[in-house]
Amino acid sequence: MATCDFLVIGGGVIGINIARELRRDYPDCTVTLIEKEPEAGLHASGRNSGVLHAGFYYGASSLKAKFTRTGNLAMTEYCKAKGIALNPCGKLVVAKDASELDTLDELYRRGQVNGVPLDRLTAEEARKIEPRVKTYARALFSPSTTSVNPTTVVLAMKADAQAEGVRVQTGEAYLRRDGGAIVTSRGRYQAGYVVNAAGLYADKIARDFGFSERYRILPFKGLYCYSDEPAGALRTNIYPVPNLRNPFLGVHFTVTADGHVKIGPTAIPAFWREQYEGLGNFRLDELVDISLRQTRLFFGSNFDFKSLAFEELRKYVRSHLVKLAGELVSGVEVKNYRRWGKAGIRAQLLDIKAQKLEMDFVFEHDDRSMHVLNAVSPGFTCSIPFSRYICDHIKSGGRQAQLAG
Repeated sequence: MATCDFLVIGGGVIGINIARELRRDYPDCTVTLIEKEPEAGLHASGRNSGVLHAGFYYGASSLKAKFTRTGNLAMTEYCKAKGIALNPCGKLVVAKDASELDTLDELYRRGQVNGVPLDRLTAEEARKIEPRVKTYARALFSPSTTSVNPTTVVLAMKADAQAEGVRVQTGEAYLRRDGGAIVTSRGRYQAGYVVNAAGLYADKIARDFGFSERYRILPFKGLYCYSDEPAGALRTNIYPVPNLRNPFLGVHFTVTADGHVKIGPTAIPAFWREQYEGLGNFRLDELVDISLRQTRLFFGSNFDFKSLAFEELRKYVRSHLVKLAGELVSGVEVKNYRRWGKAGIRAQLLDIKAQKLEMDFVFEHDDRSMHVLNAVSPGFTCSIPFSRYICDHIKSGGRQAQLAG
């Protein structure tokens, strides 16, 4: 049986940064990280948009507001120090009609409260930043929104963790808890403290430790469609005014780290946790469990899951996705959008008692284990300060549940 002081489950950006923070906090202790895939960052951490968000979408009381602005700065500094390419292209948020102006104003107010730089623009001023943009009357511009290649970042952080003394074991999956031992696909561990940062399987692992009683992961598939236009076809990211009652930001234009454009993402309900393509990674038990959960949401939830699901499924049709994107930018043609990118799965947490999607980060812990249950977007942006915050709670000990609203 292998032994370690800290065992971190999950080699995404959150797990890696928690492992690094633990190594700094406890330099005389052993820290082991296990990742079931052959490489780190093969799930959400390497399949997200690559946008470093600014932090103006979130209410001031939320953990997302607390960590997005500082996370943006920390991640930007990290990439600069490592020579990782950044595209500081900013972001325009545009209104479709007069009905969206109040929400646009609310975003500006949140930005002011959260200390995020934002510029209020007229439609004419917005077109000076991006001549092709469409907006009603006015827009917001976020100068600190940046794009990066997320896989490059995760692999750099993994290399740093190893250099700092973290033992990273790829190709090793958590299987179960057996008394005081952790059983993996390669053997058994006796760990002093366990950190569960397993993303899509975080709730399942947490239940082995007596946590996540009221929570389950509800997966949503995200797809982007890439433009064949040359790099520089758009100067900045362009987003619609979001519906603040749900955690998805709507179809938008992302300018990648290398200057190319993609539209999306979808937020299509998935039927098993890693349903990236076709029947790949099919799990019958997950299909049954998740389908039953989705059915309950159809007939009773605190948001209109039925309409959300049908609208998102329509985005599978490329012409419809392009049509939605064309409401934000002129000159958008289906012929330029023929290539789908690799799918990502959002590990969205559902409160099964209240039948609602959790909008903020959620974690639960005691003096022997920590479980990061909800670290969805902008989790990548927030990963450095959020991991520091998690480690501060590990130091505090005691059984706690954290849910900021």
